[in-house]
Amino acid sequence: MKLYRRLLTYLKPYYKWLIASVLCAAMVSIMTAAYAWLIKPVIDDIFIRKDQEMLLYVPMAIVVVSLFKGLSTYGQAYFMRYAGSWIIADIRKALYRHMLLLPVSYHTEQSTGQLISRIIHDVQVMQNAVSTVIKDLFQQSLTLVALVGVVFYQDWRLACFVLLGMPAITYPIVRIGKRLRGIARKGQERAGDLTNILQEVLSGIRIVKAFGREKFEANRFSQKNDAYYKTVVRAIAVGEVTSPLIETILSFAIGGIIWYGGSRVILDQMTPGTFFSFMTAASMMYAPIKSLSSSNNQLQQAMSAAERVFSVMDLKNEQQMDSGKEKLPRLKGTVTFEQVSFTYAGTKVPALSGIHFEAAPGDIIALVGSSGAGKTTLINLIPRFYDVTEGRILMDGHVIQSVTLDSLRAQIGIVSQEIVLFDETVRWNIAYGTEGATDEEIRAAAEAAYADRFIEKLPLGYDTPIEKGGANFSGGERQRLAIARALLKNPPILILDEATSALDTESEFIIRKALARLMKNRTTFVIAHRLSTIQQASCIYVIDKGRIAESGRHNGLIQQNGLYRKVYQMQFKDIEHLAQSEEVVSE
Repeated sequence: MKLYRRLLTYLKPYYKWLIASVLCAAMVSIMTAAYAWLIKPVIDDIFIRKDQEMLLYVPMAIVVVSLFKGLSTYGQAYFMRYAGSWIIADIRKALYRHMLLLPVSYHTEQSTGQLISRIIHDVQVMQNAVSTVIKDLFQQSLTLVALVGVVFYQDWRLACFVLLGMPAITYPIVRIGKRLRGIARKGQERAGDLTNILQEVLSGIRIVKAFGREKFEANRFSQKNDAYYKTVVRAIAVGEVTSPLIETILSFAIGGIIWYGGSRVILDQMTPGTFFSFMTAASMMYAPIKSLSSSNNQLQQAMSAAERVFSVMDLKNEQQMDSGKEKLPRLKGTVTFEQVSFTYAGTKVPALSGIHFEAAPGDIIALVGSSGAGKTTLINLIPRFYDVTEGRILMDGHVIQSVTLDSLRAQIGIVSQEIVLFDETVRWNIAYGTEGATDEEIRAAAEAAYADRFIEKLPLGYDTPIEKGGANFSGGERQRLAIARALLKNPPILILDEATSALDTESEFIIRKALARLMKNRTTFVIAHRLSTIQQASCIYVIDKGRIAESGRHNGLIQQNGLYRKVYQMQFKDIEHLAQSEEVVSE
C-alpha cells in the first residue's frame, strides 16, 4: 500500500485530468449497464407484447447509448493517458535528478547498465501501469458495479447466487498477481544485465574488435538475453492462466443462472425479458472481471518496477548527507591535511593512513607512487567525492566538512586522465560548468589552452559538434579542450591527473605549455606522469600503501636513494631525454 500511496502523490498536479477521466469512466459504465437493461424491453415489449412505440424508442435509445459510450470511452482514455504520461515523465526526471545527486561511491559500486535500466526499462513498465492499468481499473470497476446494479434490479435472489462465486474468482487473481510480482522483479534485474552488457561492449567496441572477441561477446549477450526471455516466458505462462481459470469458474455460475433463472421463467415468477436482461448483464460481467485480472497482473509487474525505482530514490543523496552549512568564500589556496585516514566501505584495510601535509597558495603538489598506492583516493577526498574516515582537511582554515558541497566544488577544477566530452558543440563543452560565460571568455580560455588554433580550422569553428566521446578530435586536442574548460572556471584549487596516452612530440610540447598556464597561481595537486611536472613541483609526496613514504623536491629525493629513486627509474627515466631536449616552459 505504501507503493500505491507513493504513486498517488505524483497524481496531484494532474487531478483535473484524472477527475475528467473518472467522470468519463462512470459514463462508460452507465452506458454499458444500459445495454444490458435495454434487453428487457426488447424481449418483453417488442417481441412478446409487440408494442409499436417501444419498437421506435428502443432502437433510438440504443443509438444514443452507443454515441455517449463512444465519446466517453475516447475521453476517458485520452485524459488518463495524458495524465499518466506526464506522471511517468515526472518520475523519470525525479529519478534522474536523484541519481545525479547520489555520492560517487554509489555510482562506483553500481553498474551503469543497471542504472540505465531503472531509468528506461523500469519506468516504462510503470508507465504501462499508470496510463493503461489505472484506466482499466477505474473503468472496469465502475462497469462491474453498474452491471451488479442491473442484476440486483432485475432479480436480487439470482444476483446473490452470482455474487457467491466472486471469492472463487478473486482468490486466484490475487495469488497469481503475487507470483507475477516476484517473476517481474527477476525479469527487471535481467533486463538490467542486458543493458549493462550493451553499454560495456558498445562503448568498448574497439577493444572487442582489437582482441577478436566479437563471437565471445555475441555468445555472452545471448546467454543474458535467453535468461531474460525465460523470465518473460515464465511470466506469460503464469499470467495467461488467469483467463481460462476465470472462464471455467464463470461457466459454472452461468450454468447455475440458466438452471435457476429458467426454472423461475417456467413457473412464471420471472419474465423472459427480465431473465435475458439479467443473463446479458451477468455475461457482460465476465469482460470487466477478465480485464481487472489482467490489469492486476500488469499492476503487480509495475509495482515490482516501482520498488526498484523508489529504492534508488529513497537513498540519501549528497545534499541530504551533507553536514556543511557554511558557504566557502573565495579561497587563496592553502590546503591542509591533518592526520587524514580513509577506509572504503566494506573493507578493513585503510586506503590512506595518517596523511599530514600543507600546500601553500600556488604550490604544485606532485603525488607519485605505484598503482594502488592511494594517489587517486587522496585527490578524491579534496572535492569530497569521499569523506575522510579520520582526521580533517582544511582550505584556508575552513574544515571542508563544515562547508556546503556546492561552494566547495565551485572552487576546484579537475582535469582527469579520462577526458570527458559531451555530444554538444565545442563552445558548449568549454563552457560546461561555467554558467553565463561570454563568447569572449570562451575564446580567451581556448586561446590560453592553445586550443584556438585547431578550433578556428574546424568547419563551424566553436559551433562544431563533438562526436561521441570526442572521436572527431585527437588525444591532444581533447586534452586542450579539457584544459580550456578548467581555465574558464578559474578555480583556486586544481586537481590534475595527467594523461598517459602517447602523444607526438609537438602535441606533448603544446600540452605542457597549456598545463603550465593552467597551473599558474593555483594550488595544484597532480598525479604525476610527466617528468616536467615533477621537476617543477613545490613538493613531491611518494605514496606507498596509503602512507607518505617520502617527501621533498626532485633532486633531494633522488639523492636519498630511497623509494622515490626506484619509482623514478621505473616510471620517468625512459622519458628523461624528452625533457632534456625541450625547453621547460614556465609561463
